[in-house]
Amino acid sequence: QVQLVESGGGLAQPGGSLTLSCTASGGMVGPYILGWSRPAPGKQRTLVATITTDGRTEYADYVQGRFAISRDNAKNTVYLRMSNLKPEDTAVYYCNAKPIAPIDGRLDEFWGRGTLVTDSS
Repeated sequence: QVQLVESGGGLAQPGGSLTLSCTASGGMVGPYILGWSRPAPGKQRTLVATITTDGRTEYADYVQGRFAISRDNAKNTVYLRMSNLKPEDTAVYYCNAKPIAPIDGRLDEFWGRGTLVTDSS
């Protein structure tokens, strides 16, 4: 079972930057699509950014051009570089790992417990 632990959250000024990290244990992230999510009005979580196993990225419209997702499979870690932060970016950010194919016959998706990003203004 893969465990995901996020870090890097904290206070951020509007216009500032933060980099979140999510490190996996219990398995390698290579076979997984990795993503970051945060709550949205009326929804528990909504995808902010994803990165495929071959490095293709996708972003929600409201973070496009401000956030950048990356992965380091050797370090078993996915990152979210957040720039030009806005007050509405305040949220708990969760990382997740979704396999691209069954692993040991299973398609389990894993989530971290989240890291809080707070507007400091």
